[in-house]
Amino acid sequence: MTNLWLTMSDDEHDKLSREEKEIKDKADRENEAAEEAALPYTWRQELGEVDIVVLVPKGTRGKDLSVIIQKKKLSVGLKGKDKIMEGELCKEIKVEDSTWTLEDQQSILIHLEKVNRQQWWENVLTHHPKIDTRKIQPENSKLSDLDGETRGMVEKMMFDNQQKQMGKPTSDELKKVEALKKFQAAHPELDFSNAKIS
Repeated sequence: MTNLWLTMSDDEHDKLSREEKEIKDKADRENEAAEEAALPYTWRQELGEVDIVVLVPKGTRGKDLSVIIQKKKLSVGLKGKDKIMEGELCKEIKVEDSTWTLEDQQSILIHLEKVNRQQWWENVLTHHPKIDTRKIQPENSKLSDLDGETRGMVEKMMFDNQQKQMGKPTSDELKKVEALKKFQAAHPELDFSNAKIS
């Protein structure tokens, strides 16, 4: 039954009852957790960045490591040994703003700055298991973190929601009223007393 859940389309998911959705979502989370646990690293992301932790043998020194960070590729390993992780990145990164450090001679911390700071990654390397980015619950962000267009859209939605809660007109309704007033001012000869505007 689990395999059936994993191959379900969005439309099929939408048709499930609330209880079935909860069961499916729980199965999906358990499957994702198992796949993530099998990876040779852990990772977390925010909209603009990805942070990866790769464990290495205690006592490892920086000169023992081979870490290559490129726009669309990442390679991490110990010199003279098989790579711990290597492959094509899920999305492009800003190489000049991405870094790695060795912490306590036992873990490599890799910080990648995303080129597209408005998109969640499904995985770090394209050949690794994907997560369902629709289920990511981002931390609260500040409006200043958003690009101009997105920020404007969010501010409009917040204003409209606030207006609705107070029983006042939304921004679109205010624009219609303003346009009507301008039209009435330009055409005083017309009688709008019985007009219904929607």
